[in-house]
Amino acid sequence: MTGPALFALPAVAAVVLSLGYALGRLHARRAGRAGRGAPGLGTPVERATFHTLHTASLAAPPLRAGLTEDTARKAARRLRSLLGTEALCLTDRQKVLAWDGPGAAHHERRAMERAAELLASGRSRSGRTGCTQPGCALKWEVIAPLTGEDGVLGALVAYGSQESAVLVRAATEVARWVSVQLELSELDRSRTRLMEAEIRALRAQISPHFIFNSLAAIASFVRTDPERARELLLEFADFTRYSFRRHGDFTTLAEELRSIEQYLALAGARFGDRLKVTLRVAPEVLPVSLPFLCLQPLVENAVKHGLEDSARECRITITARDAGPEAVLTIEDNGVGMEPALLRRILAGEQPGCGSGIGLPNVDQRMRQVFGDDYGLIFETAVGEGMKITVRIPKYRPGVHSSAPADRPSA
Repeated sequence: MTGPALFALPAVAAVVLSLGYALGRLHARRAGRAGRGAPGLGTPVERATFHTLHTASLAAPPLRAGLTEDTARKAARRLRSLLGTEALCLTDRQKVLAWDGPGAAHHERRAMERAAELLASGRSRSGRTGCTQPGCALKWEVIAPLTGEDGVLGALVAYGSQESAVLVRAATEVARWVSVQLELSELDRSRTRLMEAEIRALRAQISPHFIFNSLAAIASFVRTDPERARELLLEFADFTRYSFRRHGDFTTLAEELRSIEQYLALAGARFGDRLKVTLRVAPEVLPVSLPFLCLQPLVENAVKHGLEDSARECRITITARDAGPEAVLTIEDNGVGMEPALLRRILAGEQPGCGSGIGLPNVDQRMRQVFGDDYGLIFETAVGEGMKITVRIPKYRPGVHSSAPADRPSA
């Protein structure tokens, strides 16, 4: 997902600059008469361009949520201000979603008829409205398509008091810009669906093998140590409840570490004294939010390569420390390690992994999607030398938050 988002940015910039150029001419006279603007912007065109970019930045957030009656209503007023028109409306394929300005009562039906013609052809058009209503200033209309991945989604209709070639060009550019915002909203939704699918893949990976082994380990204590069996069963219930929850893309570090402790308790019941775990956590980083099920696959990887692939004692050390604006986590094991070139191929999806081949690329990709490419996983490993994985998490990132309580995990 990172690639498409990065490639989309130059297109957005190009559309906005083209938008500013087209609207600069439209607003230049009005800006010149007003005689005010941002400091350092002296000419009317410079002031108009600044106004264009500022207004566009205010109109973008609702459009990034998709084309609905609510988002269209919030954006229509900004878009009308952007164009300086008498009125403006936004439609989808069935109806007028929002109207800003006068004339709605006697122009909405005609606007939808004109939009229907555009939906069939996909081409912009302009012309006289033919309105005979006394006192109506809506004499000229420009209809431009709003497009997305599935073709034409709707129309932008701008109304002026007289014929204007500049309005035709400006309305077309604004419609292009709106279409880019709608395409980005579709990209956001696709990214969300992908993240949900990746979490389902992790859950599917956890369920059969681990659940069978955990229940077998619990069953072995039912007669010899009933109290231990009861404790493990409660740990198993809490672990599966957390892993298979159906709400929230993010969790807190405290919740993720609590789930990891439950996972290690169940693994310890199976492997006994062969598993040695050290957990060092700075309380300051417990409330930090991170993608759900982001650390558990890394610990599962350490258990597999430290115990299942080796006959010796496995030592796993998990640390979480405060590093100013970030929390830094490390998961280190003394297992069989891996050839670095093989690990690179696994992370790139060029070769399936062993046991955790889905988990490691999944976590690495989700961390990059949420926080940026600078926050991918860092691996240190060699054959026979174990593995150390470092995870850096920003303490604050817009849109990344969890309502989960941030209690310290039990010892």
